[in-house]
Amino acid sequence: MNDNLNNTLKDKLIIANCSGFLGDRLSAAKEMVTGGPIDVLTGDYLAELTMALLFRMKMKSPEKGYAAPFLKQMEEIMGLCLDKGIKIVANAGGLNPVGLADELEKIGHALGLHPVVAAITGDDLLPDLANLQKKGEAFTHLDTGVDLEDARGNPITANAYLGGWGITRALSSGADIVVGGRLADAALVSGPCAWKFGWQKNDWNKLAGAYAAGHIIECGTQATGGNYSFMDEIPSYKNMGFPIAEMHEDGSFVITKHPGTGGLVSKGTVTAQLVYEIRTPAYLTPDVTVHFDTLDMAEEGQDRVRIFHTKGTPPTNTTKVCINTLWGHRNTMTVVLTGLDIEKKAALVEEILFDLMGGKAQFAQVETQLIRSDKKDPDTNDLAFAHLRISVMDPNPAKAGKLFSSKLVELALASIPGFTLTGPPSQGTPAIRHWPSLVSNGCIRQQVHVKDETVEIEPTAVTTKNNITGDDVQKQTPENPMEESSYKGIPTEQIPFGHLFATRSGDKGGNANLGVWAKNIQNFRFLSQFLTIDRLKALLPDLGTFEIERYELPNLLALNFYIKGLLGHGVAASMRSDPQAKTLGEYLRAKRIEVPVSILKAGDK
Repeated sequence: MNDNLNNTLKDKLIIANCSGFLGDRLSAAKEMVTGGPIDVLTGDYLAELTMALLFRMKMKSPEKGYAAPFLKQMEEIMGLCLDKGIKIVANAGGLNPVGLADELEKIGHALGLHPVVAAITGDDLLPDLANLQKKGEAFTHLDTGVDLEDARGNPITANAYLGGWGITRALSSGADIVVGGRLADAALVSGPCAWKFGWQKNDWNKLAGAYAAGHIIECGTQATGGNYSFMDEIPSYKNMGFPIAEMHEDGSFVITKHPGTGGLVSKGTVTAQLVYEIRTPAYLTPDVTVHFDTLDMAEEGQDRVRIFHTKGTPPTNTTKVCINTLWGHRNTMTVVLTGLDIEKKAALVEEILFDLMGGKAQFAQVETQLIRSDKKDPDTNDLAFAHLRISVMDPNPAKAGKLFSSKLVELALASIPGFTLTGPPSQGTPAIRHWPSLVSNGCIRQQVHVKDETVEIEPTAVTTKNNITGDDVQKQTPENPMEESSYKGIPTEQIPFGHLFATRSGDKGGNANLGVWAKNIQNFRFLSQFLTIDRLKALLPDLGTFEIERYELPNLLALNFYIKGLLGHGVAASMRSDPQAKTLGEYLRAKRIEVPVSILKAGDK
C-alpha cells in the first residue's frame, strides 16, 4: 500500500472526481490533486453520444479513439500523483484503452517517470456482434422490443458496461493509472474501494454504497451546485469545486469538496444528483443492484453530507450494452416569423417548402414546431419574433442536406414578408441512433492488461434470481391523489411550482427522466399526492402522448418520472431542440400551481 494511503485513516479512502464529460474543465485534474488530500483521482469522459464521436475520430486516425484531453491532464499531474501516491482511474480509453495506455507510458517516459499503467478491455462487442447474435443474443431494444437484426442502420459501436472488479485487480497488481473503455461511471468508485477495503463480490451493501457514491460524483460539479434549481443557495459559481467522496469500509461515505472552492454540497445538491438519469429506485449496475430508496442522508457541517444504510442486492444476469447505429442524416433550420399573422406565415412557409421538395413523404421523418416568443405591441424588433423550427431526417444524406437547405433558402425572396433565418444553410449531421440493449453476463470477457500480463475477470456470479427491470418494479401512484375539490374551504395561493420544489432532468437514450423533490416532509406529502402522471401531463401538455412511469423515493422526499420516447432515438438522432432533456425540469418549475397556504408557511422546516 502506498504512503499516501498509509497516512490516511484506515477506514477511509478519499476519492475525487475531475471530469463529468468529455470537454469538462481541463484544469480540474490539477485542482483536485493540489487542492487538498486525496487518495484516488477519477474522471468520467464517456456518454452514449461520446462513443459515436470517438468512432468518427478513430475512423480518421485508427490509433486514436480515446479522450484526448485526458492526456493533457496527465502531462500536468502525473509526476504529482506518483509523488503523492495518488491512484488515477478513468474511462477515458473510449474505443481504444490500450492505445491510451501506450500514450500514457510515452508521456511518462518523456517526463522521466515510470508509471505502471493498466488498460481494461472487453467492453467492445462490435467485432463479435454477429457471432453473439448467432448464439442467441438478440440485442433487443429495451424500449421498442425490436431485435437488432431488424434495425434500420448499421451498428458502428457496441460497448457493454463493465463493473469495477477489473479496476480492483489492476490496483492490486500495482497499477498507478487505470484506464478503460465503457467502464460503468460509478464503477470508478467501487473498484478502488474493493481494492482498499478487501471487499468480496457478495458484499452487496458495501458495494451499493460505493456505487451510490460513484453515481453522485460521476457528473462532476452537478453534485456541488451545478445545474441546481435553488440558485440562491449557491454562495458562488466561481471556481466550482469538483466533488469528493470520503469512503468508509462499511460502504457509508461523505460527499464534500475542497475548501475555498465555489459551489455547495448540501442534502439538496446531493439529492439532485441521486435522482439524475435514473429510472426505478433499483439502480442496476454490473456488480450490484443499488436501492436508492433505502439510503439515509445527513448534513455533517459545511459542505459535508453523509450517506449511509444503502442496501444492495445481487446484480441481474445481464449487462447493458450501448449500441450506436448509423441510420442516415438529420438537419434542422429555423425561420424567423415577425409581427402579424404568425400562424398564417408558418403554414405558408411549410406549404411552399415541402411543395418544392415533392412533399413531406420524400423524407423518412419530418417535424415542425412553431415557437411563439412574439409579444403584442412589441417594444423592440426582437420581441416581435416567433420561430418556425423545421427538422428532417432521412437515410439519404443529400436529401436531408443539400436538398432541404437549398430549397428553404430559395424562399428568401419568394415567400412571406420579413423572411429570414436564424443561421446560414446547414448540411446537417449524421443521424446516429442509440440502441440500448442487454447481453448475458457470460458473454463479457473483461481483461486487465498490466505489467505485460493479461488477466481475465470473471463476471459476478448471480446466485439468486434478480432480473429487475423497470417493468418489474411497481410504479407508484398516490393512494389518495389530490383533486381540485380537496382545496374547498382551505386558503390557497397560486405560485410557480419551482418556488417550492426542485427538479433535475436528463436523458436515458431515447427516454427522459425528471426528478422532483421537496425540502421538507410536509411539502413532500403535498407533492406525492399532487403530482400524479395525469397532473404532470396537464401541467406539461407536450408530454401528453408519451407513456410515463412514476416512482417515489420517500427517503429523499423525491419523485422520479420516466418519460418513454420523448427524445426519439437518442441525442444524436433526436428532433427536439433540447435532445438531452436538460431543460425539462426547469420547464416544470415555471408552471403555476394552486397550493395550500399552510405549506408555504412551513418554509424549510
